[in-house]
Amino acid sequence: MTLPPAQFAERLLAWFAVHGRHNLPWQLNPTPYRVWVSEVMLQQTQVATVIPYYERFMARFPDVESLAAAPLDEVLHLWTGLGYYARARNLRACAQALAAHHGGEFPEDIDTVMALPGIGKSTAGAILALSRGQRQPILDGNVKRVLARVFGIAGDPGSSEVIAALWAQSDACTPALGVRAYTQAIMDLGATVCTRAGPACTVCPMSDGCVAALEGRQAELPGRKVKRLRGSREATLLIAETGDAGSVAVLVQRRPDVGLWGGLWSPPQFESEFAALDWCRREIGEPEKSALVLGPIHHAFTHFDLRLNPLRVRCRLSTMGVREAHDRLWYQLGAPPRVGLPQPILKLFERLRLADGG
Repeated sequence: MTLPPAQFAERLLAWFAVHGRHNLPWQLNPTPYRVWVSEVMLQQTQVATVIPYYERFMARFPDVESLAAAPLDEVLHLWTGLGYYARARNLRACAQALAAHHGGEFPEDIDTVMALPGIGKSTAGAILALSRGQRQPILDGNVKRVLARVFGIAGDPGSSEVIAALWAQSDACTPALGVRAYTQAIMDLGATVCTRAGPACTVCPMSDGCVAALEGRQAELPGRKVKRLRGSREATLLIAETGDAGSVAVLVQRRPDVGLWGGLWSPPQFESEFAALDWCRREIGEPEKSALVLGPIHHAFTHFDLRLNPLRVRCRLSTMGVREAHDRLWYQLGAPPRVGLPQPILKLFERLRLADGG
């Protein structure tokens, strides 16, 4: 017999009162804006990683208006290292929509919140539940795992049937009172006890009523998504440098808003070393000396693996054809501008800066 939803909520709230997390930065003064930023940052990212980013972000953008008015480059700069950069672009776009159409305030109607850029049903529910105490079910990754295990909801968690069953269970379990605490509690239980690997069933408040624990199906539940074949991509990364030791600058370009590392700045990429050098000769000038091939950069994305082969060339100041523009700039390694870089590029630039005595 499965655990009745009301008993599930009662046990969860009792556990949370003693063992839950009560002092996370976004729990202090939980305005819709502060909760929203935290929820977006926490997508695909651990709490411990998010906290310092969140605190820096809130110090710079304490409200909707400051974020709406910010240059995209500064938003992406503060996001560098968190990954999934579309989240940062959507944050700014949503802030601009709130400022333009809602007086800088979050609407109270969930459908109106969901209509904002980058906000889905679960995020909208979390914003309204955690900041305003509205009874709204949520279904993030931690909640899916808890509900699938406790109530034995099997199958591909990406399928419409399983998602519908999980939403129905989430709605049934969400209480009318204590919604703020319940919403944080179910996320905490999934993050700290009912973890993906090695769940701590012996200290879980649901263990004697949990299908997965009673039937030894913790590894089976939740089900596995149908695997896609991972692809791979490879490109040459042109590291065109100028300047003296200690004041080296590298040419970077803003990437298109849509696609890989959208809106971020990165050295130009090419299909081959030949294409990179040909572009360099046409756009900048003949390199001072032979190009140097650096160690490859390997980076894993959700559905494919990327290998970048950095090709380092020195360019004379007198022959530089490329001038800074809205989509190009010379990135000073020793005095970096406040723009967004992909984390692998940021790490590469730091290695180059240290090697050049910057």
